[in-house]
Amino acid sequence: MQIIPVIDLLAGQVVRALKGERSTYRPIESPLCGSSEPRQVAATLLAHCAARRLYVADLDGLLGGAPQAALLARLLRQLPGVEFWIDAGFADRDAAQSLLAALGPEAQRVVPVFGSESLASPEALARCMAPPAAGVLSLDRRHERPLDPGGCWTRPGLWPQRLIVMTLDRVGSDAGPDLDTLAEVRRHAPHAELVGAGGIRDAADLRAAQAAGADAWLVASALHDLRLPRAG
Repeated sequence: MQIIPVIDLLAGQVVRALKGERSTYRPIESPLCGSSEPRQVAATLLAHCAARRLYVADLDGLLGGAPQAALLARLLRQLPGVEFWIDAGFADRDAAQSLLAALGPEAQRVVPVFGSESLASPEALARCMAPPAAGVLSLDRRHERPLDPGGCWTRPGLWPQRLIVMTLDRVGSDAGPDLDTLAEVRRHAPHAELVGAGGIRDAADLRAAQAAGADAWLVASALHDLRLPRAG
């Protein structure tokens, strides 16, 4: 099972995500990293997982503000060779392209994540996923209800090859992964690469997620709390 480490960025710091309630997020206190400074946290997580892919939730953008373009550009320069999956609350393809343009040449290592909670319409979804797009669709839900103003959940014909199944109320909750939702998405997308998000507590959860059809999982809290061993 591939682990994709996650950093949540708010006002220039890494914060601890808890159940998707973003107003409660505070700078992370991590036995693993000992810091909330973005480069240090990202580098430590990547090394712990032996990963070359990093998921970045830009909470400034997700909360309706401007994405943290200068910080993201700096991180890209500081972490050469790492692929960044960035969710900054893109409402449409133009919003993603605007951030990519601001990131300059390093943007070639960025994969935009289009969240169902943020996409504005079915037309926006279709345009985001039309060739030559290389984005990821995140199917977001909270408390068993889809977050879906654009109708993403009901249009599997528009889904790309890579999908995130994001259960926000499981994030940082120590409640275990939402394997029922993962299985539901797998039924609609039998050949997609599925990346789960939320709820992983330990290696046993990762094994259960893999058995349920996940190809990878986004993880933060279990890494910071030293509940997953260092890779290798």
